[in-house]
Amino acid sequence: MAKPLRVALLGCGVVGSAVARQLTDDAADLAARVGAPLELIGVAVRDVTKPRPESGVPPELFTTDAESLVSNADLVVELMGGLEPARTLLLRAIEHGAAVITANKALLGADGPRLYAAADARNVDLSFEASVAGAIPLLRPLRESLAGDDVQRVMGIVNGTTNYILDKMDRTGAALPDVLAEAQELGYAEADPTADVEGHDAQAKAAILASLAFHTRVSSDDVYCEGIMAITDADIRDARKIGCVVKLLAICERTSDGVSARVHPTLVPRSHPLASVHDAFNAVFLETALAGELMFYGQGAGAAPTASAVLGDLVQAGRHRVVGGHGPRESAYAELPVLPIARTQTSYFIRLDVLDRPGVLARVANVFGAHDVSIESMRQGVRRSEEGLAILQLVTNQAADEALVATVEELRKLDDVHEVSSVLRVEGM
Repeated sequence: MAKPLRVALLGCGVVGSAVARQLTDDAADLAARVGAPLELIGVAVRDVTKPRPESGVPPELFTTDAESLVSNADLVVELMGGLEPARTLLLRAIEHGAAVITANKALLGADGPRLYAAADARNVDLSFEASVAGAIPLLRPLRESLAGDDVQRVMGIVNGTTNYILDKMDRTGAALPDVLAEAQELGYAEADPTADVEGHDAQAKAAILASLAFHTRVSSDDVYCEGIMAITDADIRDARKIGCVVKLLAICERTSDGVSARVHPTLVPRSHPLASVHDAFNAVFLETALAGELMFYGQGAGAAPTASAVLGDLVQAGRHRVVGGHGPRESAYAELPVLPIARTQTSYFIRLDVLDRPGVLARVANVFGAHDVSIESMRQGVRRSEEGLAILQLVTNQAADEALVATVEELRKLDDVHEVSSVLRVEGM
């Protein structure tokens, strides 16, 4: 067997602890799979005095000198999160010839090309399976298994916290603030849940997925992002009435004009496979030219599932160090234009409170027609007779998002419309 490969671990939170523990507990099996022992030479943390018994790491291996640690490693595992100092440390590791494994979706979404270029220049692996959808094998199939196919669409639930919240609202009728508080008590949501509920976590993941699927550089800034905090129990009830559920989806598409990537709450028909994804699970639905429709499903977060993906990358990168070769490089040859949300084709569900008087339907329909937006279906809800109002629920056919936005803006100005009480995008109807 080859000489040991030196492994540096950056960060020792719940995922880092799980990775460190498995490096010890499964040392023999990992060595057999790699072709060389994996020797943990150090763990970079902010506070070396903090007890971390769950990691199984000897206290003398903890260090605050992350720069020296990565400069002496063959394999560097980054689980710190955030942009800095993670970016600087990974670039330093690559400069010294180390292969890099990271779960840092924020860094990849913001500055992935810089890391790819550095890794290519030094001919080392940059692996990041754990950055999207936790334990679900998703990025490697996109980079390798489907490398000869044309991916046309990626649509998925890539944030477990928001899926838990929306699923619980659908199944119990509870209001979002109550379910969010429960998710925090159960550990599904952080004390500060902003990154999840405002969609930023899914936004970074969508950038990674679009970049891989369409061989085009897509950054987080290119991804339209809308969170779930405006979703009400009335929205959930309306969705149920038309046979849908509300999901926070990352949607990446390739069209004749370019590629688009967006994250927003979406009405999904209950017959669609993504509608049956419950609790904090993740699922990603792919549409390709040759393979057709594929769905990847599983646990998208948590210490053990994420550690599984990290260790998979670690074994692969380690094997390359032993026998030669390297993993896939960045594929951005297509250089397709990235379209803004305004040019994206989508459909809307719109709920209106309108004055209950003759001619209203015709005047509402005229607004849609003026913007070349056709109505796929319309139903009249329960009248609020005491206020002289009626409720209209409309689903549009696909149109440019900018046309739909303009339609909604004009509806709000219409004398017949008391309130535009809900606007949600629709997929799959």
